[in-house]
Amino acid sequence: MGQGGWKGLCLSLFDYKTEKYVIAKNKKVGLLYRLLQLSILLYLVVWVFMVKKGYQDIDTSLQSAVITKVKGVAFTNTSELGERLWDVADYVIPPQGESVFVVMTNLIVTPNQRQDTCAENEDILNAKCSKDSDCHPGEAVVAGNGVKTGRCLRVGSAKGTCEIFAWCPVETKSKPAKLLLDEAEEFTIYIKNSIRFPKFNFSKTNVLDTKNSSFLKTCRFDLNNLYCPIFRLGSVVRWAGSNFQEMALEGGVIGIHIEWDCDLDKASSECNPQYSFSRLDNRFAEKSISSGYNFRFAKYYRDASGVEFRTLMKAYGIRFDVMVNGKAGKFSIIPTVINVSSGVALMGAGAFFCDLVLIYFIKKSHFYRGKKYEEVRGRECRAQLVESQRQGGAWEAKDAAGPGPGPRGVEQSPRAEPEGQRPGLPQRQEAQDRGGGSNGDGCVCRRLLEGCAQPASSGHLEERKVNVEQLQTLQAVET
Repeated sequence: MGQGGWKGLCLSLFDYKTEKYVIAKNKKVGLLYRLLQLSILLYLVVWVFMVKKGYQDIDTSLQSAVITKVKGVAFTNTSELGERLWDVADYVIPPQGESVFVVMTNLIVTPNQRQDTCAENEDILNAKCSKDSDCHPGEAVVAGNGVKTGRCLRVGSAKGTCEIFAWCPVETKSKPAKLLLDEAEEFTIYIKNSIRFPKFNFSKTNVLDTKNSSFLKTCRFDLNNLYCPIFRLGSVVRWAGSNFQEMALEGGVIGIHIEWDCDLDKASSECNPQYSFSRLDNRFAEKSISSGYNFRFAKYYRDASGVEFRTLMKAYGIRFDVMVNGKAGKFSIIPTVINVSSGVALMGAGAFFCDLVLIYFIKKSHFYRGKKYEEVRGRECRAQLVESQRQGGAWEAKDAAGPGPGPRGVEQSPRAEPEGQRPGLPQRQEAQDRGGGSNGDGCVCRRLLEGCAQPASSGHLEERKVNVEQLQTLQAVET
């Protein structure tokens, strides 16, 4: 790029460009534009501001604490355990009152286990054998109960199993046939939830703020009593869409969801918890081998001789997961300005779409395109020609009026002319016959030197290429 090019580029940095507005009298495009404006306005007002509350600053960093307590007792009489009373310390695991806890509803008991050698359960595939060489000493039984001793019990039998060193007798693999703690349906769960939104320094709890000590002892949760978080266990299972007796037999998982959606532009009493309940395990796979929920634990004892023994319990129960989430919103000027600006930008997008329709997709698109986009060609000389064309009529009027100041401020000298003849006409006609025009003031020569044509008395313009010979001829005519 030459020096002139760089200079033009630098000077273009100081150019100012303004938009050209064209009013198109087209009803279809005008209707489309108004519909787009109305749609964007409704979206901004209804969806952004009314539904999504786009004028608010949002805090989703909820801080939450959950405390749980279960109450209720049950009585059982079984061959393994005899008569027994079950209270909270027996059937709630863990006992600390966490947000995830289990209420035991069924049990398989294997009493008086001692560390000794015995036959592995015949349902364990890795423990099957037909001779002693099938049982490698010291090898742990995969998914079994102990370590192989190297002996095969019941040699030659189709049900031969390896001898193991384990807690004997081993646990049976049968499933429970009936529900043990069927009274658990009437147990109650107390769920205390305290929340805080740190951005707005707002705190609240789901328990009614009262000094009445009997309130929590007598109330039960319902939709009209949201601040009494005491739930009947059977009702929670029913709200989750399951039957308690069926679910408690082999266990399951229930989710308790607490949602806090707070509009802090309103009173704090309008910020209320919303509860929902769902079953999280696959309730449609009740016949599957992996259905339900169970775990094992043991209680250890020592006999009179100091030998340790234990009672192994395989517990089935309902696991409760208390999940808390929420958000809080409060008016802020920043999101308000951002959303309003977005709406204004969408208005511009609507105008851009209508422009595309106007100049490309309608029948008279070429006409509107020519009106919207104006092409300007040529340099300063073109601008001078346009200006001369505009002033041509004024010069004719001055010629008709007599001598006076000519174009470009050149004064015309009076000449003696015969009566009845317009001043200056013979000279102009003669000059036109000889290939050039002159009004006697030398303007044509100067304009021809600049590369532009001087308008004649008729107001019409002609562009001519002037060489040296034509210039000499014009000068002779002028003389």
